[in-house]
Formats: sequence, structure tokens, C-alpha cells
Amino acid sequence: MVKSGGSGVINCSTNCTHPSKGGLETSLDTIVLQDYPQWKLFMIFNVSQNSSMRCYFWCSGKLGSKRLNIGVFYPPKQVLLKLQPTRVAVGSPFTIECRVPSVAPLEGLTVTLLRSTEVLHSQTFEGTALSPQEAMVTYSAEAQLEDSSHNFSCQAKMDLRSRGVKVVDSVSDSQALEVFEPVQDNWMVIIVVVSVLLFLVTSVLLCFVFGQQGNHRRRGIHEVQAAWMRLRGTHPAQPA
Repeated sequence: MVKSGGSGVINCSTNCTHPSKGGLETSLDTIVLQDYPQWKLFMIFNVSQNSSMRCYFWCSGKLGSKRLNIGVFYPPKQVLLKLQPTRVAVGSPFTIECRVPSVAPLEGLTVTLLRSTEVLHSQTFEGTALSPQEAMVTYSAEAQLEDSSHNFSCQAKMDLRSRGVKVVDSVSDSQALEVFEPVQDNWMVIIVVVSVLLFLVTSVLLCFVFGQQGNHRRRGIHEVQAAWMRLRGTHPAQPA
């Protein structure tokens, strides 16, 4: 397999002692790197589609050949991460969406969702189609307050070592999730506290008012009694 638009090296060889002629038949752009009677080294480049080629040698008037199929793969060049929503209350759900456009084959592609270095979710795809397509992974979770101190990212890794290709990976830009405590809960606490304080203040004021009224009533009774005693003192009783 060859990366789309990339190049590769083809080695054609034979065990014939004295081949009369040899070469590589292909429709791809080719240059000869090494040329010896029993082996030849070619470079193919600008590979943009799946191709078939043939190495051949003439030996003692007989043609020997070997056919080779070249497949084009599209590595994960772009990884797009999206948080929905980007601002969420504690305990509320949010979704992480990761898209990897124009990738092929899906075989060996693993998409991993990360919170800092912690793996939240990982999915390995299957499929041998060589036409580029989009791979997408979604993951839902409940927001925690500590999520605000972490960045979220997505990694796409293509492992085609079984086909002679090195591991290729790509990582999205990091995104932050803003997590807040529900405002309405704070207001409810404030309302309850204020209500209790108002009740206590009102109770104290009522006690004070009723206490003052009681004092005034008792003071009035004492004054009436004193006036009556003074009146009796100024007018003594007549003898019978």
C-alpha cells in the first residue's frame, strides 16, 4: 500500500543466471534507481489510485513474471473534535463528537477520545473499502465540576503494519468544557436564608412591640391608682 500522492520502491529480481532482459510494466510514473542483470530497483511516485504492475525477465527465451497490486491508503490528516454544549451545568449531559474525514481503508483505524491523558472511549473500525470516507465517533457523559480543569481531544490512529505501512496518527485541537453549578440552586439557598432571617427579625420586633404595650398598660393602671389615692388624701372621710 502507498499513501495517496506518495511514492514507493519496487524491487524486481530473478534467479535466472543470465537473463536477457527485464523490467517493470506499470502505468505509474517510474524512475530506475538501480539496474543490474538479475535485479532492478524502481521508484513509483505520484500514486493517486489503485494500480497493478508486473515485474518480468526473459530467461533462455522464456518469459517469467510476477504481478503486484498497489493499493492507495488515505491516512487521518484531519481530526475534528466538537463538544455539545461547550457550557454545561454539573450533572447535565454533554456529547463529544469526533470526525475523521477522507480516510481509507477503515481497517486498522482506531479513534480515541481523551480527557487530558485519560481515555474516555475508544473505537476500532472495520472495512477494506479503499475509497475515502468519513469515520465518526460520539460519546455522551455527565459533566463533573473537575471537567473544567481538563482539555478534551481526539486521536485517530491507522495501523496498517500488516500491509507494510507504518503506524500513522493524528490528533485534534484540544477543547475545554465550561462546567458551572446551577444558579437557581444558589438563589434557593439565598431565599431560604433571607426568609429565616426575616422571620426571626419580625418575631423579635413583635415581641418588643407587645412588650412595650404591656408596659404602657401597667404604667397607666399604676398612675390611676396613685391619682385615686391622692384624691382620697385631700378629702378625708366625714365622721358619722
